[in-house]
Amino acid sequence: MVRTFLARGLLVGLLAGLIAGTFAFAFGEPRVDAAIALEEAAAQAEAPEPAAEEAGHSHGEEAEVSRPAQKAGLFLATGLYGLAVGGVFALVFAGLRGRVGPRSDGLLALAAAGTAFVAVILVPFVKYPANPPAVGDPDTINSRTVLYLVMILVGLAATAIAVATARRVTADPWARWVAAVIGFLVPVGAAWALLPTVDEVADGFPATLLWEFRLASIGTQLVFWAAFGVLFGWVSERAARRTSDVPLSATAPS
Repeated sequence: MVRTFLARGLLVGLLAGLIAGTFAFAFGEPRVDAAIALEEAAAQAEAPEPAAEEAGHSHGEEAEVSRPAQKAGLFLATGLYGLAVGGVFALVFAGLRGRVGPRSDGLLALAAAGTAFVAVILVPFVKYPANPPAVGDPDTINSRTVLYLVMILVGLAATAIAVATARRVTADPWARWVAAVIGFLVPVGAAWALLPTVDEVADGFPATLLWEFRLASIGTQLVFWAAFGVLFGWVSERAARRTSDVPLSATAPS
């Protein structure tokens, strides 16, 4: 059964990754091009003539990886991301099935995908949103990466706390939901308040472009998790119904 879920997760993850890649190509890449153009224009304005010419091509055709190659590689990256996430999700789903969450495989897949999006994507994004090229100090990339990973761990820990809190509440379903939300928001809110803020947006960078890029970034993740949850749930529900429709005489030893 675990192998079945794993194969299903890999295939669905690959498909969801390609769907998300299409969204990112349509809505994210134009913002990346605009940010690169601003970065190159600023470099040309500040550097001497020979250096400015070299800087102007840092993201272009003469770069180590040209922009056309980067755009083509976007689908490879989102596809590999989908494979990795799909494999991990399938193993977690197999462990949760029949133990936590809805009894229906389809609803469980949707609930698990939605929870993963909130805990792993939305929680760190609210504190440390994505930035386009030309935004961010290269010297702080390691510290920013660590802070982002800390927020992911906080989101996962908050999810575990919310589930444990809800299971301890034996009152009506509304009380369980309220307890789960409070158990989730308290550690997340504390982390948002206590962890350092990172604001490295240069003065004069267009605010509209910044937020369009961030919306495209979170939108890509939302498209991926929505597509993955719906597809994985649909396939799992169909498989469960097919299994339940098999007559007992067909599976009994002769």
